[in-house]
Amino acid sequence: MIEVETRVKLPFLWGRAVFKKNNWNQVNIMVGPNGSGKTLLAEELGKQFCEKGFQVDFLRSERVNQDELLSKLKEDDSIREKIEGVISNMFGKTIRFEKRPDGSVVPMVVNKAWGVEYSLSDGECHGLKEILTLLVALYGLKSDVLILDEPELHLHPQFQYFFMNEIRKVAAEDSRRIFFLITHSPYFIDLRFAEDLIGVVVCHVNRVPTSIDYLSEKDEILFRRFLPRFNTYHKQFFFSDNQIFVEGYTDQQMFTNLLDCLESHYGTAGTGVIDVGGKDELGVFFKVCSLLGTDGRIITDLDSLFAGKLRDVVCEDERVVSWLEKQSEKQMPFYRMLFTRRELETPVTLEKLIYKLESYIVAVGKSVCEIDFSISPEIDIFIEKLRALYDKYGKPEGLDTFKAVVLMGILRLNEKLKDILPIPLARTIPLIINATWFILAAIEGARVYILPLGCIEHYYIHSDVNYMPITAKDRLFHNEVEVMVTETPEELKKHYGALVEILKKACAK
Repeated sequence: MIEVETRVKLPFLWGRAVFKKNNWNQVNIMVGPNGSGKTLLAEELGKQFCEKGFQVDFLRSERVNQDELLSKLKEDDSIREKIEGVISNMFGKTIRFEKRPDGSVVPMVVNKAWGVEYSLSDGECHGLKEILTLLVALYGLKSDVLILDEPELHLHPQFQYFFMNEIRKVAAEDSRRIFFLITHSPYFIDLRFAEDLIGVVVCHVNRVPTSIDYLSEKDEILFRRFLPRFNTYHKQFFFSDNQIFVEGYTDQQMFTNLLDCLESHYGTAGTGVIDVGGKDELGVFFKVCSLLGTDGRIITDLDSLFAGKLRDVVCEDERVVSWLEKQSEKQMPFYRMLFTRRELETPVTLEKLIYKLESYIVAVGKSVCEIDFSISPEIDIFIEKLRALYDKYGKPEGLDTFKAVVLMGILRLNEKLKDILPIPLARTIPLIINATWFILAAIEGARVYILPLGCIEHYYIHSDVNYMPITAKDRLFHNEVEVMVTETPEELKKHYGALVEILKKACAK
C-alpha cells in the first residue's frame, strides 16, 4: 500500500463535498457511469501526485500521442523486441520500420502467415494499434504514475485480460510504479485479494466519489472467501448505482421481465438485476456496496430474516440504526408490549427485534405441531409442512426455514390461527404481525426488500405453491416464464402487482 494524501474539489460535479483518499494500491481502478467525472478526477489526482514529486504520464482516451508513443518502437530495441514477441504470439505478425524519402519513419506490419506487409496506420485493425500503444506506454514510459483512460477501447476481452496481467507483472517488478485505470470494462476489475478493493474508486453522478481506505480483519476474511466466486457478470454493479441483487436466476429473470412494467422507463435506465448465487453471497455484495458507497439494492426471501451474512450486516447498517433511533419515542408503547422492562433498559436494535420475533414464532410453531385433529384444508397444509420439518430434522426450531414457514403461516392465516391456539399464544399473533412489518420497514432503510410471502415461487400465478422449502423449482419457473414473456406490461402489472410494487421501491432513487 502507498500512502499519498489527496483532496479533490470539483464543485460543479459534487457541490461542496471533497474527495479524500490517503491509501493507494499500485494498481487502482476508477469506475462509474458516464458523466460521473472519472477523467476529471484522474486529472486532479495526477496534478496532486505531480506536486508531491511523482512523475506522471496520462494516456488519454483520444490517444492523441499515439504516433509519438509508437516511435519508441524504433528508438528502443528492448521494447520493440518485447512487444514483437507479444504480437507475434497474439496475431502472427511483427513490426518493422520503413524510412521514407522525406526522412520520416513509418511502422509496417508484417503478416508472417501470408508473407505480406502493409502500413500500420492504413491497413491494420484498431485492436492491434491499441494493444501496441498500451504496451509501449506500459513498457516504455518510465514515469512513477501512469494514468490510462479507457484501456479497453477496441480490445477483445481476452486482450483486456492479457493487458491487465501485464500491468500486474510490471507493478510486481517495480514497487515504485503506480497505475490508474479509468474503465467501463468488467475485465479490468481484477480483484485477486481483499486489499485490491482499496484501489477501487467509484464515481457517481452528482455526488462525491467513494472508496475504501481500510479493511477490517473481519472484512478481509469475508472477501477472501468471496472473491474466487466473483465473476465478470457480478462486476456490473461497479459501473452503476442502480443495480439490484437477488439470490438466484429465477428471481433475476422474474424481476428483469417486470422492469418494463414500471411507469417510468427512464427511471430504470442503467438498472440491472444481478443474481449472486445464494443468500450468503447477498450479504457479501451488501457489504461491498456499503464500503464502496454504491447504492446497492437487494430483494431477498423471507428466510434471510433469520440467518446468514445479510442479516448480520443489515443489523449493523447505520441507516437501519438511524431509522430505529428516530422511531424510538413513537414506538415505545409498542416496544412495551414486546419487551420486558429489563429488556428495555438497553436500546432496541434490529437484532433485538428479530430475536424477540423469533421467540414468538418458535412458540407458535411448536404449539401448532401439537394439534392432532383436522381443522380446515388451509391449516392442515400448514401443520403438515411443519410436521415434515420435525420428521426430517428432529428439532427444526433453530432453522431459518422453520421460522420462515411459521411466519408465512401466521401472515396467511392470522385470525384462523388465533382460534386454535392457546389464549396466551393467540394474543401474540397481532404482535408478531406488527413486529414483522415494522422490522421489514426498518430493513428497507438499508435498501433491502424482503419478500413477505416467502420466496419468488409464492408469487407465481400459474402454479399453486405452499410454504418452504420448494421442490421442482426449475420446472415451476419455466412453466411461469413461458406465459409471462407473452404478456403485455399492463397484464404483468395486473398479475404480478405485489412484485411490481417491491420492484418500484427498489428502483426508487
